[in-house]
Amino acid sequence: MDDFRWPVRIYYEDTDNGGVVYHANYLKFMERARTEWLRDRGVEQDALIESHGVIFAVASAQMDFLRPGRFNQRLLVSVRPTLTRRASVVIEQEVCRVLENGEEGDVLCRGSVKIVCVDAVSLRPRPFPENVRREILSDR
Repeated sequence: MDDFRWPVRIYYEDTDNGGVVYHANYLKFMERARTEWLRDRGVEQDALIESHGVIFAVASAQMDFLRPGRFNQRLLVSVRPTLTRRASVVIEQEVCRVLENGEEGDVLCRGSVKIVCVDAVSLRPRPFPENVRREILSDR
């Protein structure tokens, strides 16, 4: 399965007083990429609440910060599901710098995020709706 990639630019607001990306913002970049990955597969999270009464929650996140990102750099954030269960999926993600020639450069940050499908009211785990499960596993 090919990784989905989402472009991001580092804005001034994303940096700390040292001029590098504040570590927590990598989680935001990854969240945006996962949302767009789902959208690319026809899965809108607000529609899931209405149609199936479920939401997605982050159960765990493990991050490795490898190199600093700096103001105005272009990035690509990848999304690759690696382990799907009835009510959860582990997604491997990388944030890479985009070089001047448009090719991918150094990996700045690497992470593994476990997402759980939960009931929107009780917040207890529920299996993914079958159509969502198919889209998560699809090769696009």
